Amino acid sequence: MQHVSPVREPLVTGGKSYHDVTQDVCRQVEAAPNVRWMAALSVALFFLGVFLYSVYRTLWYGIGEWGLNKTVGWAWDITNFVWWVGIGHAGTLISAVLLLFRQKWRSSINRAAEAMTIFAVICAAMFPVLHMGRPWLAYWVFPLQNTFGSLWVNFNSPLLWDVFAISTYFTVSLVFWYTGLVPDFATIRDRAKGPIAKVAYSLLSMGWTGSAKHWSRYETVSLILAGVSTPLVLSVHTIVSMDFATSVVPGWHTTIFPPYFVAGAIFSGFAMVLTLMLITRVVFKLEDYITMEHIALMNKIMMITGSIVGVAYITEFFIAWYSQVEFEQYAFINRATGPYWWAYWSMMTCNVITPQLVWIRKVRYSIPLTFVLSIIVNIGMWFERFVIIVTSLHRDYLPSSWVMFSPTIIDIGIYVGTMGLFFTLFLLFAKFFPVVNMAEVKTVLKYTVDNGPTYTGHDPHHDLIHKPTTHGVPANAPVNYNKHD
Repeated sequence: MQHVSPVREPLVTGGKSYHDVTQDVCRQVEAAPNVRWMAALSVALFFLGVFLYSVYRTLWYGIGEWGLNKTVGWAWDITNFVWWVGIGHAGTLISAVLLLFRQKWRSSINRAAEAMTIFAVICAAMFPVLHMGRPWLAYWVFPLQNTFGSLWVNFNSPLLWDVFAISTYFTVSLVFWYTGLVPDFATIRDRAKGPIAKVAYSLLSMGWTGSAKHWSRYETVSLILAGVSTPLVLSVHTIVSMDFATSVVPGWHTTIFPPYFVAGAIFSGFAMVLTLMLITRVVFKLEDYITMEHIALMNKIMMITGSIVGVAYITEFFIAWYSQVEFEQYAFINRATGPYWWAYWSMMTCNVITPQLVWIRKVRYSIPLTFVLSIIVNIGMWFERFVIIVTSLHRDYLPSSWVMFSPTIIDIGIYVGTMGLFFTLFLLFAKFFPVVNMAEVKTVLKYTVDNGPTYTGHDPHHDLIHKPTTHGVPANAPVNYNKHD
């Protein structure tokens, strides 16, 4: 029996009971795939095929299949790498940081956000490996004993720091995600009817019985993993930014990159979470679990981080002017007025101007507008990485070396193909794994008169009342309870 707040709306609507939560979440796992899921998977598999063909061309014919040249040695590959790593950031923030701050609204979205992190890091890892040209020698990036004499990794290189940061990030995120799945796997195991499903979910649940000892260890491990993951929210994209900040290339050599990249990563990550959650809540009929309050809160975080990114853009220009270094000044003037001006102003429009619409309440609580905004933000964040990388390289100190970069069909195929890989993995996850964390959602259920007594919080002996409700709002709520009025 819990007190229903007169200020905050419940995180789970529809008067759900514990049984309802189990039924609603397990339904998409136990039921046969529907037509919409099959159609989405078919599209994702098509783009995955495009990815595999583009990778084949890259491995067979070499990096010359890409649009790189002597001046622009990094382009779409590193742009896409940084973009995908950034998308994965929201999962870590939702699962770890919000857990430590006891933000209960994370319970409905953390499972899908953590899965998104893992799949995004897999997509990101493809690009550095392919850019090696000889990916079968990828193990050379690790400090392994070898018989090649003095062949050893350079610990002073931020590219090596990337290897450790991304591999640690992936490992901790994977363990965190799987740990949260274990109780829900056990629930599906106990409901399974087919022998294959019974065996599969029995193995995945690792003998979970739901005993007090198991729950105690589960809570302890979750807190430890959250503590380990929290520094990763800051460190991973900080180290990625050092790929650029530790160089002497005008436009890259700046100390603002670490916080700027971290804010941008959370910004793009929440945009992708919104995109996926808005689709998931409709396809799997989870509107009572992923509510308008969840959407509004994620919109607010996206607006704040977008504003931080906007301040970083302005600060970059100010520092370039304040430095009085003509090369640094030209790098930024070239971004805004040079041949890639369209990319720069697309970035500014998508990342700085558009998110400010979230200040308007109707936009914040509108599903169609939120969906469009989330896509616009991720387009803008891709342009941000492209502008930082390509416009800083294509015009260097020697005017005779100035060139333009144009992607080839293979460049485009690999990028679009990684989206196919990402959505293939996410659709398989959403079908065979519980997409909402049942165990955590059950801890935030609010008892209302729809499914139990409502406690008004005044007198513990006399205020346990049963009153009818209107549209799910407790009858004892104050007049201003409905936040949408």
